[in-house]
Amino acid sequence: MHIDLTGKRALVTGSTRGIGRAIADQLAACGADVAIVGRDKTKAEAVAAEIPRAKGFGCDVTVPAEIETLIADVEAGLGGIDILVNNAGITRDNLMLRMKNDDWDAVIDANLRSAFIAIRAASRGMMKKRFGRIINITSVVGLMGNKGQANYAASKAGLVGLTKSVAKELGSRNILCNAVAPGFIETDMTAAMTPEAREALIRNIPLERLGQTRDVAGAVAWLASDLAAYVTGQVIVIDGGLAA
Repeated sequence: MHIDLTGKRALVTGSTRGIGRAIADQLAACGADVAIVGRDKTKAEAVAAEIPRAKGFGCDVTVPAEIETLIADVEAGLGGIDILVNNAGITRDNLMLRMKNDDWDAVIDANLRSAFIAIRAASRGMMKKRFGRIINITSVVGLMGNKGQANYAASKAGLVGLTKSVAKELGSRNILCNAVAPGFIETDMTAAMTPEAREALIRNIPLERLGQTRDVAGAVAWLASDLAAYVTGQVIVIDGGLAA
């Protein structure tokens, strides 16, 4: 069955590149109007110009007031928000004993607190309409842990708990909340790996390859559609079998 999101309005944070950009492209291809969001508004507007029915918005998701303003601006610009994808995130990797408090706080603020604030702000409009799809981009690292990523793993594990709690709180209003947990996907981050590190990683993946951004985008589009109308509080793992 074809995924049809015609008439739906979607906001995707961190959508100027990588997984976020692929998600925005996929939602637009399915017919949705899309808000492209990045820290650099000019870049967001440039990306939006390449996508049908898209508008660009600037937002530093580590600043709560900017997220509140973003939600209001997107609701005004698109006429509402039906689909919220919390994708924005950062890494500040280090071994736990060497990790500074600022590096912990920065990752938690960008990856976890920002999603909470965006959900709280966007859900008000969704509750009035009695319709909403909230999709949080977590990570297999949030399920498995990873050396040198205590802050990142904690933030992504926190997103899983947030997802399940929101699903239970808002389900009676026909607002679904799910998470997608990508494994290692071909992005700028994985492109920086050494060939040896890449080969070692791939040996642990049953499908023997890294994922593509479209693999994640497809799952998000499905969760946003009527095909997943009875799915909430779930974590969809897109990792080629790594966490299995």
